[in-house]
Amino acid sequence: MLFLAQSDTTAGFLSQNESKINLAKGREKKKVLLEVESLATLKDFVRIPQKHKNLIRRSSKTTFIYPNSKACRVIKDPFHLRFLQAFKWMYSSSANPTKEVFSLDFATQKAEVIIQDKRGIYESTPSKIYKINQAQIKRIR
Repeated sequence: MLFLAQSDTTAGFLSQNESKINLAKGREKKKVLLEVESLATLKDFVRIPQKHKNLIRRSSKTTFIYPNSKACRVIKDPFHLRFLQAFKWMYSSSANPTKEVFSLDFATQKAEVIIQDKRGIYESTPSKIYKINQAQIKRIR
């Protein structure tokens, strides 16, 4: 299933199958980020470097690229979290064609299911992205 929903940051495609997201966006085998509903679920996918545990626990609207090259974000927004808790984790990407601006028509046409809460669906600022390893942290976006 390919969902269209307002995430904690911007309108996004969500699925547990990352190839569905890439197909909808018109791109091939590009990595997509993983949204998780809790730190406990995050630990199933990555090992959090000891030095960065507090930062990751306290961060919101922030994606971290871990040493195993997985990009993950823990969701704290209550509206999006309510949807995500049913799945525990989902792959996510902005709901726009690759390298283009958001179009609600495009997004609704590509999505199989549209999840809408009282906020509606709109483009907003994307998450901050940091790449971390055992010793360093580097801002990507």
